[in-house]
Amino acid sequence: MTARHAFIAAQAAVYPVRVLCRLLGVARSWFTEKAARPDCARQESGREGARQCLLEAIQRIFKASRGTYGAPRIHAELRAEGLLVSRKRVARVMKQNGISPPRRKKRRPVTTDSNHAHGIAPNLIERQFNITRPNTVWLADITYVGTAEGWLYVAAVKDMATCEIVGWSMDTSLHSVLAERALLMAIQRHNPPKGLIQHSDRGVQYASGPYRKILADHKLVASMSRKGNCLDNAPMESFFGSLKNELVHRHRFKTRDEARRAIFEYIEVWYNRQRRHSSLGYITPEQARQKFTRETKFAA
Repeated sequence: MTARHAFIAAQAAVYPVRVLCRLLGVARSWFTEKAARPDCARQESGREGARQCLLEAIQRIFKASRGTYGAPRIHAELRAEGLLVSRKRVARVMKQNGISPPRRKKRRPVTTDSNHAHGIAPNLIERQFNITRPNTVWLADITYVGTAEGWLYVAAVKDMATCEIVGWSMDTSLHSVLAERALLMAIQRHNPPKGLIQHSDRGVQYASGPYRKILADHKLVASMSRKGNCLDNAPMESFFGSLKNELVHRHRFKTRDEARRAIFEYIEVWYNRQRRHSSLGYITPEQARQKFTRETKFAA
């Protein structure tokens, strides 16, 4: 496969194959029949060969996903590679061969200290999570990870449109600086426009003066969930659920530094750039942001 074919295969989930082929001077028929399909699909023939080819492709993708993908995401990956197969068939092959991610473990309840004298912002998003423009709504929350040395607290900021973790911070305590660092990282990376809504729970970290000052200095608007209602920040809870299920529950971290390195790699390498998200139509957050940028340029 040439570099041009490899590029098309890598971008096929974001851009139309016909457009990529035309721009790069590649015959679409050749790409469809040869370049986009897994190698084993071209080498095997017959029903048994096709079944073995599919199983090998599923096993390869499951391994590349770190053992986290179920049938929907594996199906999306297969289609991105050019292998046309139904999701039901993928699920059946996975079940027959015992290929499945481990069940989600129960999580300890996250303690949010909302008993404070700071002001509470109104809930401006009202569970309207269907945002299509990046840097319009950011969600923020804090969770914790157990290690042999003690708890490691993780604060994160998530872009609602792309599912990207745009800012994060880790520390040994729940002081407000933990949340402030995550927000500042997001601001430095993406320079959000005035009026962006930053939604969180009512925790003291988000209601404190220093955090609210950062929002005010950058003309960002605070929004907060109703008291004790985690569903008001459900997509952020979903990210932490994925972090726990796909990483934390599979490891026993000896030190906080070990956990820090693993979480950094999970967010920056896997979650933002490689993991396919069902809410995005099974593309990655990075691809979603690239897609929006491309569509914006075309519209202009």
